[in-house]
Amino acid sequence: MDQEKYIEDLKDIKDIMNRSSRFISLSGLSGVSAGVCALVGAYFAYQTVYHNQNYFEYSSAIVTLSSVKNLLVIGSLTFISALGSGLFFTYYKAKKSKQKLWDFQSKRLVLNLLLPLGTGAALCLILLYHNNINILAPLSLIFYGLALINASKYTLGEIRSLGVVQIILGLFGAAFIGYGMLLWAIGFGVLHIIYGIAMHLKYKS
Repeated sequence: MDQEKYIEDLKDIKDIMNRSSRFISLSGLSGVSAGVCALVGAYFAYQTVYHNQNYFEYSSAIVTLSSVKNLLVIGSLTFISALGSGLFFTYYKAKKSKQKLWDFQSKRLVLNLLLPLGTGAALCLILLYHNNINILAPLSLIFYGLALINASKYTLGEIRSLGVVQIILGLFGAAFIGYGMLLWAIGFGVLHIIYGIAMHLKYKS
């Protein structure tokens, strides 16, 4: 009995330390919902930029003023829907685990996530303004991966592995420009869904 109580006490201490140093209310369902939103957004973006071309073959982008405007709308809607659904599931988990959604840990997480993510977004907008869209998908993957790695020390450790894979996909996309959108869909869509399901099963969130 004493040994079992000792083990339980250690688990409680570990849980308290995690709560005090990391934001652990990230929901696996947030990853799934973000991945679904990304796949829908990728489909419409692909149809906008790559007209009547095969998804799995090297594709050449068709850039017009109209397509650039459409990409901005698609990107904005995709981001808002992914962020909204992610916040919903994370709020639900935080409430269930009796943890504040916006506290010192979550502030540190957001700050370390936004620094590289905001830099990448600004660079992508500059390139979009100059109609250099071929490299946008790989760059977004790379900066997103860097953002995840930068923020991983303040939340679940699995985030770091996801970030590394995103960077690798981004580098492949930069080397093979015509496959950038497909790799973007894999990175932001498929990987998020796989990661989300894995986290949901592991942490029952």
